[in-house]
Amino acid sequence: MKISNTIKLATLALTLGLTTSSFAQDGAMEMKKDKKMMKNEKMMMETKMVGGAEMYPNKNIIENAVNSKDHTTLVAAVKAAELVETLKGEGPFTVFAPTNEAFEKLPKGTVETLLMAENKAKLQSILTYHVVAGKVSAMDLMKMIKDGNGKAELTTVNGGTLTAMLKGKKVQLKDAAGNISTVTIADVNQSNGIIHVIDAVVLPGM
Repeated sequence: MKISNTIKLATLALTLGLTTSSFAQDGAMEMKKDKKMMKNEKMMMETKMVGGAEMYPNKNIIENAVNSKDHTTLVAAVKAAELVETLKGEGPFTVFAPTNEAFEKLPKGTVETLLMAENKAKLQSILTYHVVAGKVSAMDLMKMIKDGNGKAELTTVNGGTLTAMLKGKKVQLKDAAGNISTVTIADVNQSNGIIHVIDAVVLPGM
């Protein structure tokens, strides 16, 4: 009888121990998830400086972009292409935003030609090649690149493909022509998506 009771008590203690351990593991996992969520929420609420102006997460892509001194050419192009209302829309959108210097790297006269009314369709094609549907953060991109063994293909709004890869800790994009641009400011959160500033204009195969 004593042996039977001893076995019962040992079994009960083992069960309680396993249950407690399971609860502890579950609690640790929940805490880890909560910390990750809090970190993500904090990042989403942060304002970042772009072109000498604060970018507010509660404003949309256009409302923020018009304040950046580094993106006056991009804003002018968006207006000429009649894409303002689209980028003010609900989205979400991921926009790879070339700086003024990025546009200046194009052959002389390219920007002026693209801004002409008769070239609106071509300009729309180029600009929508810089946009991906959905909100893709730098962390998301890095995971996609890792999962893709060093490369990740992004389908843009214009139907073309951008190839994302890593150079050190920097995300780079390769366009249809093989040109490379680098993300210089990542994760600029918007109310309708996210902006990543890039140092070169990406061009679709045309």
